[in-house]
Amino acid sequence: MSEALLEEFEVLESIYPTELQRLSEREIEIEAEADDIPDGAENVRVTLCVQYSDTYPDELPTLLLKHEDPKINDEDIENLLKDLRRVGEENLGMAMTFTLVSHLRELLSELVRFKIEEERKAEAEKERLALEEEEKRTRGTPVTVESFKAWKLAFDKEMALKKAQEEEERLKALTPKEREEWKRSVGRPSGRQLFEKNKNLEDETLIEEGAVSVDISQYDRTHHEEEEADEGITFSDSD
Repeated sequence: MSEALLEEFEVLESIYPTELQRLSEREIEIEAEADDIPDGAENVRVTLCVQYSDTYPDELPTLLLKHEDPKINDEDIENLLKDLRRVGEENLGMAMTFTLVSHLRELLSELVRFKIEEERKAEAEKERLALEEEEKRTRGTPVTVESFKAWKLAFDKEMALKKAQEEEERLKALTPKEREEWKRSVGRPSGRQLFEKNKNLEDETLIEEGAVSVDISQYDRTHHEEEEADEGITFSDSD
């Protein structure tokens, strides 16, 4: 181990007495967490694994991140490492571990705020979808000419089937004689049907044989003439 690396380890152990663990002469782990998060937010923690090469600090050490936080995914880890390597490249030639850990804590703070905003947006979207679903349920489907025709056709078929089933059930309860009588009654036209067929009701089947037609208009005219004649009679004093 180089004297420069040994001195850096001593400084790091004084800064992170409980967070740092030395695994070998050239490998350490430091636990890090967000240092600035909103009140009430749940913090996140990761472990930074650093493996130093013989040419450190002129060469970037190997950096790894470990975690057990379900809120952190693989994409988050990759983005954190990418940013840490960028900072390390900017500090080549100098002891950089403290700088890397400090920057990692800032990145974790940003990650916490990002996760909070993601959760807020997801909850807002969930509420919006629930509201739209409720509006659809209460408002129903807009009726168009086509949808009404389709509904009417289906409704008529359903009613016809229901009526046929009801008639079939009624027929089962009838005697053969009653069933035949019912069939004949169904075959006879209704009064409305006869009226529409012959609006003057002059069908021979409806007029009794020998019946005399009466001209109502003639009756009204004669009766009116008699009333006028009665009004024209005058009486003399001698009567």
